[in-house]
Amino acid sequence: MIYAVILAGGVGERMGSTDMPKQFLEIKNKPIIAYTVEKFLMEPEFDKIIVLTPEKWIDHTQGILEKYIGKNEKIVVISGGATRNETIMNSIAYIEKEHVLDDDTVIVTHDSVRPFVTHRIIKENIETAKKFGACDTVIPATDTIVESKDGDIISSIPERKKMYQGQTPQSFKAKMLRDIYESLSNEEKDILTDAAKILVLKNKPVKLVRGETFNIKITYPYDLKIAKSLLEDEEND
Repeated sequence: MIYAVILAGGVGERMGSTDMPKQFLEIKNKPIIAYTVEKFLMEPEFDKIIVLTPEKWIDHTQGILEKYIGKNEKIVVISGGATRNETIMNSIAYIEKEHVLDDDTVIVTHDSVRPFVTHRIIKENIETAKKFGACDTVIPATDTIVESKDGDIISSIPERKKMYQGQTPQSFKAKMLRDIYESLSNEEKDILTDAAKILVLKNKPVKLVRGETFNIKITYPYDLKIAKSLLEDEEND
C-alpha cells in the first residue's frame, strides 16, 4: 500500500508575528495546507493521506480540511511527534496499527507548506521508492555553498556541480526506514535534519528525484507573496 504523509508539525516561528502555525495561513482565502492536501488527493495511487499535526491543532486541522476539501475517507489527521522524524515514525506506527505494514509499504512524506508539488514529482517519488527503497526530491544548487564549522570562518567550499538543494517529497519503504531509525544511537538521532539522513548515516542508497524551483517551502513572510503569484499563474494556466 502507498501512503501520503503530510508533515504539518511546524509552529511557524520564522513567519514572524502570527498566532498560528504557518500551514494554516491563507493565500487567496484558502489555507496553505488545503492546497497541499488537494495535490495528493488527485493521485489515485494513495490508499490513505495521513496528516500529522501538533495535538492541540488536530481538531482545527480537521475542520479546515472538511471546510475546504470536504469529508473524505482517505484523509486522517493524527498527532505528530517532537521532531520531524518522530512525526514520520508516528505515521508508520499508525499504518502498522490500523492497516498493514510490510516490506512493500511506501510512504511519500511531504511538507504541508509546499503546495506547489507536481503530479510528475509525486509520481516519480512513488515509482522510485518502490524500485529502490528510498528517494529524495532535489534541485541543483545555483549558489555556491559555503561550509563553516564554527559559524565564523569558512571551512570549505564544495564543488557546486555536486551540490543539490533538498525539497520534499522524500519517499521510503516504510518498514525499512523505521527499522534503520530504531537502530540509530541517540547521538546519531540528534544530528538528523531530515528522514533521508537516516539512511545516509548507515550508508544506504537514496536516489535523487528532480524537483522544481517553484516547489517552494513557505517559511518567511516574503514567501507568501511568491506563493500568491504562483497560484495566480496556476489559475491562469
